Amino acid sequence: MGDLRAYAALLGGQFRSVTSYRASFVVELFSSAGATALDVVTVVVLFGAAVEVGGFTLAEALMMTGIAASGFVLGDLAVGSVERIKLYVRTGMLDAVLVRPLGVLPQLVLMDFPLRKALRLVFGTSVIGVAIALNDVDWTPARVLLMVVAPIAAGVYFGAIFVISATLSFWWVESGEIGNGFTYGGRDFTSYPITVYSGWFRGLFAYGLGFGFVAYQPGLALLGRPDPLGLPGWAGYSSPLVALLAAGIAAVVWRVGVRHYRSTGS
Repeated sequence: MGDLRAYAALLGGQFRSVTSYRASFVVELFSSAGATALDVVTVVVLFGAAVEVGGFTLAEALMMTGIAASGFVLGDLAVGSVERIKLYVRTGMLDAVLVRPLGVLPQLVLMDFPLRKALRLVFGTSVIGVAIALNDVDWTPARVLLMVVAPIAAGVYFGAIFVISATLSFWWVESGEIGNGFTYGGRDFTSYPITVYSGWFRGLFAYGLGFGFVAYQPGLALLGRPDPLGLPGWAGYSSPLVALLAAGIAAVVWRVGVRHYRSTGS
């Protein structure tokens, strides 16, 4: 209970900090949601040039875009602030975090909890709602459950990518752009049906790194469409397993990174 009170105090302090200037907070809240809206607009503009892209209509693609957007925001809200670890490593602030009798990762998350991004989640789930309305989904108990679980699994997966990318800072402080290629690049990759990609790029990101199971495969299962690339129908229901695997890898990598840290010496 003592740890929970400490975490609650950190979260409360962060909330009071970001809302102390209310007008600024409201502006950041809506401008942050605008960033997610632009991602969706990009998809709509692309499909404006053709009736189908990669064998999918705009309505079908929005199902995947909505899952990807919602999942990314969930992961970003949960652990996205861990990206700032490169600053803490470079300045030595991480030392103060390590000497406290609390978990390192929860402290880093709550020290800069991104409340300003909350509206992004509302927008992302709204896109899913629009996609459901536009597509004639044959609802079964399995699909209803998948509709609930898929965005959460996507959030766990993206959260794992955030943690793994941030852990690079323990060895390479200026690794931010490399990490962004997998976090924000992964978000962009999953916003479209993976049939729009080809060759080694699709093989690496969709199957090697598992991004194809974030939104594309669950989207196919919800729409009742066979995979044009040949994976069986049950692959659409495997996103929670892929997410848990990614989370397990992230936990191991994070522990190795924290143990590797030797302070700045300052």
